[in-house]
Parts: sequence; C-alpha cells; structure tokens
Amino acid sequence: MDKIAKDVGDIQSRLLDHRPVINAEIRYFVREFEEKRGHRESRLLENLNKIVTETNEQMLPTDLEGMLSNVFTRLDAANHMAERVQQRELEAKQSTQLQGSMERLKEEWAEFLKEQQRLKEEVDEEHAKAVGQLSTTYNEKKKDLTKFSPL
Repeated sequence: MDKIAKDVGDIQSRLLDHRPVINAEIRYFVREFEEKRGHRESRLLENLNKIVTETNEQMLPTDLEGMLSNVFTRLDAANHMAERVQQRELEAKQSTQLQGSMERLKEEWAEFLKEQQRLKEEVDEEHAKAVGQLSTTYNEKKKDLTKFSPL
C-alpha cells in the first residue's frame, strides 16, 4: 500500500507538478532580461512566478484520496448504469423471443385444430358410410326375414 501511494505521488509530481520546469524557465528569462533590460523585468517575472505558483497550488488537487474516491464513485455509477442498460437489452431480447415463441405456438395450435377438423370430417364420412352399409344390410335382412316369415 505504501509503495502504491509512493508511485501515485511520483506520477502526480511528474504529471501535475510543473514547478521545476517553470522555475528553470524563470531563471533563464531573469538572466536574459537582466542582461538586456536590467531589473525592471525581473520584478515583473517575480510577480509572474508568484502567480504561476499560486495557480499551480490551486490547480493541483491537495486531497488525492478525495479525488480518487470521487472518481471511483462516478465509475461505480457508470458501471451500474451500464449493467441496467445490459439488463434492459436482455429483457427486451427475451421478450422478443417469448413473443416469437407465442406466435409459433399459435400457428402450431391453428395447424393442430385444422388437422383435428380434417380427421373429424374423415371419421364422420366413415361413420356415415358405415351407417349407410348397416342400414342397407339391415334392410336386406329385414326383406329376407319377411320372405321367410309366414304371414
């Protein structure tokens, strides 16, 4: 944990702390202007140095842990929102699949009913034929009986 804090401090100082570079540039300008314009410009550069230093202090986060916790909070919120979007997409996909399955089942049920109606008609036809044959046979037997009966 201590090594991580040290690494984070090194990264922060390299990325965000520009004071050494700024100080070197200021020294260069001071030498340059002292030679050419005297101390008039050095006072201006000192003021600029103060402004830059104040700006650096204001711009650099003093509370790195607070900043990181804020970043993590936002990251968690973004992850939660992404999970909700994925869940909604999954629900929509499942709903679409369910609707497709329902449509398929309705079509299968309609086909089943048509097949049952066709089979019923076949059975009714066979029944009508059988009734007709039985009636014919019964009538023939009745005629035969009337021939043989003595009335």
